[in-house]
Amino acid sequence: MASFFRKQIAAKLGEALQHSEDAFIPALTAVPVLKKQNAADFKLSVSTLRMNGILPTSGDVQLQAENLATQLKQDSVLEHIFADRGAIHFKVNNKLLVQLLEPFGKGEDEKFGLSSDLFDTLKRGTTLVEYSSPNIAKKFHAGHLRSTIIGNFIANLKQSLGNNVIRMNYLGDWGMQFGLLGAGFGQFGCQEKLKESPLQHLFEVYVRVNKEAEHNEGLKEAARDFFRQLEQHESQALSLWQQLREITVKEYQHVYKRLGVHFDIYSGESFHQNQAQEVVQQLQSRGLLTKSKKGTGVVDLSPDRDMGSLCTVVRSDGTTLYITRDLAAAVDRKEKYNFDEMIYVTDKSQSNHFQQLFQVLLAMGHSWADRCHHVPFGLVQGMKTRTGEVVFLEDVLDEARARMLQNMSQSKTTKEMNNPEDTAEKVGISALIVQDFKGPLQSDYKFDWDRMLQAQGDTGVFLQYTHARLCSLIQRNDGLEAATFESSVLIEQACIAILQHLLRYDEILYQSAQDLQPKHLVNFLLKLCHLVASAHRELPVKGSPQHVAQARFRLFSAACSVLANGMRILGITPVDKM
Repeated sequence: MASFFRKQIAAKLGEALQHSEDAFIPALTAVPVLKKQNAADFKLSVSTLRMNGILPTSGDVQLQAENLATQLKQDSVLEHIFADRGAIHFKVNNKLLVQLLEPFGKGEDEKFGLSSDLFDTLKRGTTLVEYSSPNIAKKFHAGHLRSTIIGNFIANLKQSLGNNVIRMNYLGDWGMQFGLLGAGFGQFGCQEKLKESPLQHLFEVYVRVNKEAEHNEGLKEAARDFFRQLEQHESQALSLWQQLREITVKEYQHVYKRLGVHFDIYSGESFHQNQAQEVVQQLQSRGLLTKSKKGTGVVDLSPDRDMGSLCTVVRSDGTTLYITRDLAAAVDRKEKYNFDEMIYVTDKSQSNHFQQLFQVLLAMGHSWADRCHHVPFGLVQGMKTRTGEVVFLEDVLDEARARMLQNMSQSKTTKEMNNPEDTAEKVGISALIVQDFKGPLQSDYKFDWDRMLQAQGDTGVFLQYTHARLCSLIQRNDGLEAATFESSVLIEQACIAILQHLLRYDEILYQSAQDLQPKHLVNFLLKLCHLVASAHRELPVKGSPQHVAQARFRLFSAACSVLANGMRILGITPVDKM
């Protein structure tokens, strides 16, 4: 229905300005719902029309808006058109606005907002998303939480908009860090401890070997030697590497399952060790590889080729680096999956690495490197559990569940449920995700347990509480849904406010698809919850005349569906009771 209104407005504008209707659809925005009654549902900024060459760039903006508004005639769909602050505003007939709820009685709840004309401008195809990507043989660090949940959101969003999505976990399972662990395990490792608590033991070995290597040149040399053995496929080194890789992936899968995250492919640096050498040869044959004074192999990325910006791709001993394997991985993925775009999700400290990666790929003649993107994110500060410093993600998930369980046991509104631990886990993870997604991804943020788990305020707990409350209302009024829906009875401002807000859903998804920021969807869903809370107080279902109760039931059911759909895109599993 939002699409229908946009088309109607675009047709009027197209006729008045002698321009294609398609030019206006992405430029129209739904007006956010304010506390005071909204005067309009959609608006179009004159500055946008000037920028797109549709209106002259000279002259007073407000005057242009007024002139254009007078050319557009009101009708049965658009009951009010006016100019204000350099924009043209459009008020939709409320009787038609209520028809937004029509699809919800026909089993089309999950499709709501997804067939919008807005998405016609988005390129669809195969999207490969690389995210999480921890280093094997280390416990899943809390810092990996951001990459995992952001990547999962991007994959969910792209999939919901009709892309074929490949979810890839690219494990750090090669390189000097593994050489250090391999050498360290030989000295400090114990197979018994490895069976009992695999990642805990490997973490202890890794910490110890790093500490020892600081002042032990022999150990550093042993690490370099172990990595050389790996690159030369020496059987003993490969056997240990294989064992530690399998153990780690198995342990990670347990954590991913708790987060509701899955991958189509577990790849890793090791997959591309041979291809990395091929990349080096290709760089050489293209005349892109030169030797530095230190004897390393470098690619000159400076515009004037004056060695001002160097990318090192080979160590002086001939072994490959992380970027060499990344180059090989990118080329291999393009050949295997023929992606239309590839998205890497890592922290912002790696921005320079990806800039160099894409530049080298372009220099090698791979024009598709322009369709590779890095989504950087900031750091989480102060993530600690009751026991002190947090090292591992599982500790964070356990803590979130325990705290949520305690909050639920102390709340008077908590319902009886079969598995309170499972509910506490889902709600705790929602709280983690929403706290993480509320601001711009590139910003660092301060982790705050108490604020994150509040039931009031803009939190994941509030989203889940609203969803559970709506599910309870639907369950209590089971059988009320009518075959004939009398939309004309939904006249109260609390109803109209929810409908006006739902008009924005496709636009929010469109905006999210363009900048890959989850904050738009988070803030949309939180606002929906606040509007639902007001409507819940003002518009009782039980005790109202049947036709009114049925219409309100449809309104709350629609809000529940959109809330659940949006939560799933964010990577949150909605709960029905809490």
